[in-house]
Amino acid sequence: MDLSNQADVRKIVEGCAEKNADYQQLLYKTLYSKMMVVCQRYANRPEDAKDLFQDGFIKVFDKIGKFNFNGSLEGWIRRIMVNNAIDYYRKNKNKFAISETLVETQQIAEEVESEGIFDGISADLLLSFVQQLSPVYRAVFNLYILDDYSHAEIAEELEISEGTSKSNLSKAKKNLKQMVKAHLKKRERI
Repeated sequence: MDLSNQADVRKIVEGCAEKNADYQQLLYKTLYSKMMVVCQRYANRPEDAKDLFQDGFIKVFDKIGKFNFNGSLEGWIRRIMVNNAIDYYRKNKNKFAISETLVETQQIAEEVESEGIFDGISADLLLSFVQQLSPVYRAVFNLYILDDYSHAEIAEELEISEGTSKSNLSKAKKNLKQMVKAHLKKRERI
C-alpha cells in the first residue's frame, strides 16, 4: 500500500476504523520505523520509546475514524505520536526539574550554527546525543527544532514560560554541542 495514494489511504483508514486487524497491522508495519524515530526523540530509554509508540498507536486506532483526509495520514499520525509524548512529559513533569534561568539564547544559537558543529555527524549518532539530554531539554529541542513549534506553543504544551522554553532550547543546543565536540575529540585520538 502507498500512503501517498488517496485510494489506498481511504482503504486503510476505513479498514482500521472497522477494527480490521489486517489493515491495522499493515498501517502499523508501514509506519513503524518513522514513528519509532519520533518516539525515540522524546524517550529516555528504548523501552520508553516502545511504550510511547504502543500508546500512540492505540490512540491512532481509537481515533482513526475521525481522520478527515485533509493532509497526509502520516502527518496526522505523527501529530498523535508527538502529542502522546507531550502527554507523557506532562504526567511525569514533577520528576523533571525545569530551569527558569535565562541564558543568552541568541549567542549560543549563533555559535552552534556558525561552527557547523553537526556537519559529518550521522543522524543516528545525533539522535543518541538528543536522547542523552534531560527530558525537559529534549522535549523543547524536539518540539522547536524538529516539530516546528513556536516557543509560545511549547510553553503552552509543556506548561512552562516562553522564557523557560527559550532557555531550555539554548541549554539543549549547548549540551549537544559539548557532546559532539567530545565525540569528535575522541574520534581524533583513535
